[in-house]
Amino acid sequence: MASQDFNEQDLRREALLRTALFKQVKPQEADQLLPHMQTHRYNKGESVFREGDTDRRMYLLEYGRVKLTRESSDHRIHLLSIHGRGELLGEIPVFDPTGGPRTASAVCMTHGTIVASLERNALFAWLSEHPRVAIDMLQVLANRARLNNERISDLVFMDVPGRLAKTLIDLAQRFGEPSEDGLVVPHDLTQEEMAQLVGASRETVNKALMDFTQRHWISRRGHTIIIYQPGKLIRRAHQ
Repeated sequence: MASQDFNEQDLRREALLRTALFKQVKPQEADQLLPHMQTHRYNKGESVFREGDTDRRMYLLEYGRVKLTRESSDHRIHLLSIHGRGELLGEIPVFDPTGGPRTASAVCMTHGTIVASLERNALFAWLSEHPRVAIDMLQVLANRARLNNERISDLVFMDVPGRLAKTLIDLAQRFGEPSEDGLVVPHDLTQEEMAQLVGASRETVNKALMDFTQRHWISRRGHTIIIYQPGKLIRRAHQ
């Protein structure tokens, strides 16, 4: 049992130090946080947290894949982003001084998803002992704000094929697996979810996917895309 706990702690430390918020943290500093983190396991379709929740926890995704969604007033679901191993979820309420409700739901895309939660009070007590880390975190949060501004600009100024190319490259960088056929990107998204991620209608995104396929830049196999010519997609994303 002790060996199992040790292995789990090593894996959690590794995942924590991979996150943008903690990548400048020393391993011995991260070890002080680990006892305050609680493990949660979920199956596909279950929620880690829901839009409107008022808890003050953030989550470290240790295994699996999670999507963030929002629900409109007429109950339509919109996909905001996808997250994989070593990424943090739900940190906004932790750093929001008003403790406002969650602005999105986190839904598991894979069976056996494992996340570790950390309460705000535990994090802030740790930060008081390591104030330098707080500066690093501010820089990371500022970069996230910059990326959000870039996404808004893409929606305004970039055409759908360009946004699709950029989305595929992003998915490939985060989840792609090299193979003899090309770069295999398992995305586990429906056609509607892919369209939501790009920020366009399903018909328009499917048309762009067909065009990329006909040009032999990619091929599609169920919920997986194989990229043959990533350079072509990168150039298309920057037109």
